[in-house]
Amino acid sequence: MSNETVKWYASWFDTPYYHQLYKNRDYTEAKRFMDNLTQHLSIQEDETILDLACGKGRHSIYLNSLGYDVTGVDLSKNSITHAKGFENDRLDFEVHDMTKPYSNDFHFVFNLFTSFGYFENEEDNLNTIKGIKSNLKENGIGVIDFLNANFIIDGLIPEETKVVDELNFHIKRFVKDGFIHKQIDFSDQGQDFSFTEKVKAITLEEFQSYFEAAGLTLLEIYGDYNLSKYQKNTSPRLILIFQ
Repeated sequence: MSNETVKWYASWFDTPYYHQLYKNRDYTEAKRFMDNLTQHLSIQEDETILDLACGKGRHSIYLNSLGYDVTGVDLSKNSITHAKGFENDRLDFEVHDMTKPYSNDFHFVFNLFTSFGYFENEEDNLNTIKGIKSNLKENGIGVIDFLNANFIIDGLIPEETKVVDELNFHIKRFVKDGFIHKQIDFSDQGQDFSFTEKVKAITLEEFQSYFEAAGLTLLEIYGDYNLSKYQKNTSPRLILIFQ
């Protein structure tokens, strides 16, 4: 089964298999990050947050439980349909393409858990940054939580098999044309499936170029969810706070 004719993230993220493969992710870590980030940014309950590329809304739902007014948007219709079951008067979800500006502006825009750099067209990376800027209120703050490409590439596991609910996901990882690839092959009910995740190995310097081109200022850089200092070769994350 080939999915090369559509954007990989538009097909793979919208399948039940994507959520099955990653269902055992550690949500405790995500909650700790949101606790640390909201406290660090001193976000007030009357301020608004846009969760850009929110998936099924786990960050949005938790942020809302802390008392914040949150809007989550994502390209995946299936993910947003799931997330809408959690809506309330201070939590909304909408289908939206993050390469285009959203219709409202916010005090904070979060792009979390490596939800950036998927695009084949390099212009879409800059367009997303420009979109974030246009969705920030005056003096608003943007946050991008990205992988640290140097650290990830150094520790790349070339091949492994993960068994989830009796499905064998055969995973290969490699770097090609400036992208970190993860090829995922499996069979279900006699049908073979093959998907490839690919994320551009964007460096800090490249992000700085995006921000400069968009007229944004990089304020702070952190290297993990405890908001420790970023170290180029040893930090697992590249967390950017900008205005």
